[in-house]
Amino acid sequence: MPRFFFDTYDGKQYAPDQDGLDLADIEAAKLEAQKALPDMAKDGLPNGNHRSFVVNVRDESGRTVLRTALSLVIEEGTLDDELPS
Repeated sequence: MPRFFFDTYDGKQYAPDQDGLDLADIEAAKLEAQKALPDMAKDGLPNGNHRSFVVNVRDESGRTVLRTALSLVIEEGTLDDELPS
């Protein structure tokens, strides 16, 4: 079973994964990366109006094989006219 490493970046701090996870394939790694993003966003809500959260997935050789990202954007003002009707 291949090992994947999940490095995270929350717009302020980069945290490399030293341990990794043994997973069946890249699709399983993709699901793990996607599951991490909402938790990162919940724990690090933006102080400003924009913040991006990234999970970079590396294989056993250290090569990046997948990157997932989630952006939180806060828009202020009267925005009702931008919603689809």
